[in-house]
Amino acid sequence: MFWTGVGLTCAGVGQHVWMFVDSASMDFHMAMMGMSGTMWAAMAAIVLGVMVSGRAVVQPSGAGGAPAPAPDSASRASRRRLIGVLSFALLVDQMKPATLAFIQPGMRAEFHLGAEEIAWLPTVALSGTVVGSLVGGRAADRVGRRATILIASLLFLGTTVCGAMPTFGGILVMCALMGMAAGGMLPVVYALMTESLPPGRRAAIMVLQAGLTTTGGYMAAAGLAAVLIPMTGWRVLWFAQLPLVLILIALNRWIPESAAFTAQRSRQVRVPASTLFRRAQRTNTLVVSGYALAWGLVYWGFITFLPSQLEAASSGGMSAATLLFLSSLLSIPTCVVAAWLYMRWSARGTMVVYAALTVAALLLLAAVGMDGSRPILLAAVILLFAGTAGVIALIGPYTAEVYPLAIRGTAGGWAAAVGKSGGAFGPPLIALVLSAPGSTRTAALLVALPMALAGGAIALRGSTPSAAGPPAGGTRLSAVLDDLVRGESVRAAEEDGTVAP
Repeated sequence: MFWTGVGLTCAGVGQHVWMFVDSASMDFHMAMMGMSGTMWAAMAAIVLGVMVSGRAVVQPSGAGGAPAPAPDSASRASRRRLIGVLSFALLVDQMKPATLAFIQPGMRAEFHLGAEEIAWLPTVALSGTVVGSLVGGRAADRVGRRATILIASLLFLGTTVCGAMPTFGGILVMCALMGMAAGGMLPVVYALMTESLPPGRRAAIMVLQAGLTTTGGYMAAAGLAAVLIPMTGWRVLWFAQLPLVLILIALNRWIPESAAFTAQRSRQVRVPASTLFRRAQRTNTLVVSGYALAWGLVYWGFITFLPSQLEAASSGGMSAATLLFLSSLLSIPTCVVAAWLYMRWSARGTMVVYAALTVAALLLLAAVGMDGSRPILLAAVILLFAGTAGVIALIGPYTAEVYPLAIRGTAGGWAAAVGKSGGAFGPPLIALVLSAPGSTRTAALLVALPMALAGGAIALRGSTPSAAGPPAGGTRLSAVLDDLVRGESVRAAEEDGTVAP
């Protein structure tokens, strides 16, 4: 049933690929060609295929085969395969939003779009990631980690037809769905990693995985854009990722379901999403939300406008391309150091350090301005990228480790959604600030404040996940935590009158 659905989806996508190839005589411009009957039939095949395959991977409660081996008994080779496959999944996941930066110029020219119209593309895509993170995180706790990852992969496969959409409205719809898939996969991968790897180096592996796949996804998208866009235009970037998505789906046998999730699924009590804001979990949720939101404001708000501000300040200033290159390059050593500190020193301490680095960079930019000393300005920019790269590498693994299994996926989805929500109101807010005199300095101070507060909240009220973990009691401790959370949810339901006492 699963492969039948994959076959239907591939047939629909293949028809769109052929339409794209057939447009070579028009320089691959498909704007306003209209949706033919064949294209509508291909879209129907894609929708049907995704639904059939999705139904195949979602098992009813209490059903399913044997659970995956527990982390302590799983072979080292199987763990390495899992790390490799999930890292590849995150790489594909990160390529999707990174591609948006490279397709906008060609899309704007083909559809004759203005600046306000093209701005809808990242807005819609990021809004899709927010919805996807919330839905995907919750689905991970309801239908399973493996099923959610595969459904996101199927959506990746179906939405590659974005490269053949003849209207800008159709592209926006596809980008919204693609954003939902990208947002839904990210927190689920961290939850599965937490439950499938033994304590010890797990935290360092997850932090490295988070940082390096973000860097690799951007660099892969940039490389494809540099090679393919001059030859066939912007549309080919979506179809060029099709083989990677097919490889990910083919590797699904190496993505086992979490043994811990399989064991707890047989229980009848379901923990509601509102548990994130009840009693013991409320502090964790507020602290994680503040940290994620502060990063979103800095990254999606301030850094989005930084290249244009630097270039406008001086004709010899740093170009946008150089800034993007530096951000990717500096993510590698930054994430290595973050992983080492997270494992060897302190999870909370590491998060505070990288928040402090970000604040220090913003304060330095506020002090020198865009027209200040070039060496100091360059140092501030490097420090800013180093700090934000560490923050985003830490927030996902930290969230997965501090929440119990019963709500781990929901919590990860919430944190990811809050961080990406900075892309919804961060740019308009910073754009408004930048319209005033002394704008860059004011904007730097504006986004430095929530990051400073978030770092302080982590230092004072953040939880402390154990990097090493008890050698024999980790599973027992997780079970106790889940029982406490479930008991609390039952009591809350009784108080609300939704279940009988």
